[in-house]
Amino acid sequence: MEPSIFDQFQNDSRVIDAKNILLTVYSEYQQKLTEKRPLSGSLNTSKTKDNVSETSCLSQEITSLELRKGGGTILPYLGSGMGSGSLVEMSDGRVVYDFISGIGAHFSHGDSKIVKANLDASFQDVVNQGNLQQNKGVVELMELLCETSGFDHCFLTTSGAMAAENALKIMFQKKFPAHRILAFEGCFMGRTYLMSQITDKPDFREGIPTQVSVDYIPFYDENNAVESTRRSVEILKTYLTRYPGQYAVMCLELIQGEAGYYSGSRDFFEAIMSELKAHNVGILVDEIQTFGRTGSFYAFQEFGLEEFVDVVTVGKLSQTCATLFNKDFSPKPGLLSQTFTSATSVIESSKVILKEMRDGGYFGSQGKNMRIRECFVRHLKRLSTIFPEKVEGPFGVGIMIAFTSFGGDKDKTIAFVKHLFNKGILCFVAGRKVARIRFLVPIGSVTEQDIDNVFLILEQELIGF
Repeated sequence: MEPSIFDQFQNDSRVIDAKNILLTVYSEYQQKLTEKRPLSGSLNTSKTKDNVSETSCLSQEITSLELRKGGGTILPYLGSGMGSGSLVEMSDGRVVYDFISGIGAHFSHGDSKIVKANLDASFQDVVNQGNLQQNKGVVELMELLCETSGFDHCFLTTSGAMAAENALKIMFQKKFPAHRILAFEGCFMGRTYLMSQITDKPDFREGIPTQVSVDYIPFYDENNAVESTRRSVEILKTYLTRYPGQYAVMCLELIQGEAGYYSGSRDFFEAIMSELKAHNVGILVDEIQTFGRTGSFYAFQEFGLEEFVDVVTVGKLSQTCATLFNKDFSPKPGLLSQTFTSATSVIESSKVILKEMRDGGYFGSQGKNMRIRECFVRHLKRLSTIFPEKVEGPFGVGIMIAFTSFGGDKDKTIAFVKHLFNKGILCFVAGRKVARIRFLVPIGSVTEQDIDNVFLILEQELIGF
């Protein structure tokens, strides 16, 4: 078959040469980011009439706007647009280590393959693609997600919350007229209208009318594994008996991220899922944060739960979010549709990331994920012996790493996170009852040397804080 006009354009030597020139120049400037850099007066030459830097004003404006629209930012982050590996340049000229990656969304900073994918995407005829019109890259992306997950079908979408919304629509339709939902205590499902009613955080749904019935099961307690499993199963059985045939689905986070990186065990999940299967309740596994961050592509694979799972949602590292399901959960025509499934640049970047993770040695006991984890574990264990009243841990699974700080005091933890940001480390908080500092590194580029550098700073700042 004759190549398409677009393929001919992409293979035109002039286009190839132009892209190579751009990538070469980009790399030259990117190489200037070699280490953490503090704020320098020479970098803040643009002043307002009040002699305050323009970029500082922009950071303050971001915080102000967030507060005015009802939210709030812990850190006034404003990047310049330049990054290299684990380092990012701020708009005020500082260079900091990014160890939270947009709460898990960034694979790397300035990755040449991803930059090239974005350049290629910029030439495509549409900015956003949707269900009615989509280009051929979408097919390749869906095939990659089905291949890596083992599921038959993939429905792409713009966000993790929308992936979960689509998953619940599929499962409610399949299990109709069942209408109730089960979830774990401490779960986080998202911030849309429906997801906020499932998320076990009352602040997220204050003043919002309840439209769905959700019942909560206690999560696994690793300090009391047998008893916590027995108790959770008994409570599950109580609900299933109280509302026979009324539960359509249970939403399961296998590793609770927002709650503070609490993990279940295979025995625990098998006991829960077996009971759900016995009562014909659908099993939805939320992998928005866990995708690509354990020793396997998916956490349900890491726990060996393939036989139980009906629907999976993925996001963050995948860039384009998705709902994955088998053919027996295929929805009827008209149930799922979206004007936008994702931006063309995001789709092309997602393909690059998935191929890199599949082929680049990230998984398994000796893969990059586990090597990076061991580096974190080694440092955090050392700090916990030096500062036992300030560092407890590590906690988490794979490259989802956290430590309890200052005995779990929320105010001190937030203050320390802000302090670390000013010292060149970007991290974040987690935890509901006990505050923790969490790390989600850009796994595509982070090195053990980066981690060593960050923990050198962290140790120094713990001394006087």
